[in-house]
Amino acid sequence: MPGQAGTPGPDHPVVQPAELAERASAAAGRPVRDLVPLQGGASSLTFRARWADGPASEPLVLKVAPPGVPPVRNRDVLRQAKVLRSLAKEQDVLVPEVLFEDAGTPPDVPPLFGMSFVAGESLDPNIDPDITLPAPADVTGRARHAAETLAALHRTDLARTGLDGEPAGTLPAEIDRWVRAFGTVPDDLRPGADAVAEQLGATVPRACDPVLLHGDYRLGNTLCEGSRLRAVIDWEIWSIGDPRLDLAWFLLTADPDAHPSAQRRAPGMPGPDELRAVYADAGGPSTENLEWFEALALFKLAAASALIAKNARRRGETSGFGARAAEQVPDMIARARTALV
Repeated sequence: MPGQAGTPGPDHPVVQPAELAERASAAAGRPVRDLVPLQGGASSLTFRARWADGPASEPLVLKVAPPGVPPVRNRDVLRQAKVLRSLAKEQDVLVPEVLFEDAGTPPDVPPLFGMSFVAGESLDPNIDPDITLPAPADVTGRARHAAETLAALHRTDLARTGLDGEPAGTLPAEIDRWVRAFGTVPDDLRPGADAVAEQLGATVPRACDPVLLHGDYRLGNTLCEGSRLRAVIDWEIWSIGDPRLDLAWFLLTADPDAHPSAQRRAPGMPGPDELRAVYADAGGPSTENLEWFEALALFKLAAASALIAKNARRRGETSGFGARAAEQVPDMIARARTALV
């Protein structure tokens, strides 16, 4: 996640907020000022800004691709803007409003888009360390509303939203994606991964009809006030595929007994069985064979954590998030293997 304005990482050029403000102003047709970095998606830079010709309290948000590299896959911020524009037509899936775009001239001048600022709290009650938890009733309401929203997302009519031309992913391809990720890390960050991958591949369930997927759906990627969601955010890895990929990932974050990074059993947080029922009652597609998808979710979590640990080592970091990720990877792989039994 970007922690400092204009510093997407040691391998990328610096982004100057003043230049971004100038580009955003031209794209919006209104002056934009006062860019401040926000915590956001890990693949792009996120800034809060203000309209210079409006009330001082009227903010907006800029999403900017990292400069110096092609804006493809999860760095493609204009692809994120596309799905947000499409979902603006869906009443039951709340997302920020896209206000303007600028394609830039990548990789040196990265693309960006502006969207409405949505006030709210973003946290995973069971997982995030060092947080002040909302009231238990609010935690319950948020989790149940998130399950209902996920069902609405998966009911989205792809043709009506203009997303029917997107290629649909397959379950074998999803396994291969994380196998390839494991193939780039040292052996100590992948103990038993090959065996889990083989077992996943040998037991692939029949796929459901493809739907619109968020890709990292959890309470930590929503903005909430009180007991309700106000917006679903961080759409870097949206795709078309089996709905149970999203559902299993969401339910994993609700289960402190299954998630290796869980810090607590948050008061008021519904368990996975309750949220699975809420999702189904709200019209979500099939919830069959979720044990296999839970194993795949843990395998994905292990692979992503291994990549984080590898990159932390490359930067010479011996403590912090990367080091913790390295410690957790073997347990994640073991849990994935257990879920398949």
